Amino acid sequence: MPVHVRFTPQLRRFLEAPPAEVEGATPREALEQVFDQNPRLRAYLLDEQGVLRKHVALFVGGELARGADALDRPLEPGQDLDVMQALSGG
Repeated sequence: MPVHVRFTPQLRRFLEAPPAEVEGATPREALEQVFDQNPRLRAYLLDEQGVLRKHVALFVGGELARGADALDRPLEPGQDLDVMQALSGG
């Protein structure tokens, strides 16, 4: 069963990022398949070391994934992976 990758409308304003159903045991593996279809998206979401950029929030199964292992935590088949542009400021 594939993982469901979704991007928020705010992110889609800047780049083409349609929802995708891909295989992957981790968010990194799932996103790599999305990047194969849309290479520009990689540079927007990940820095040069392959880490999520500060302005990107990742939710795995509705739970915010934080920390250095956010991209490498296990995914369950059929789980949702939501990617959004994080908001900051006050």
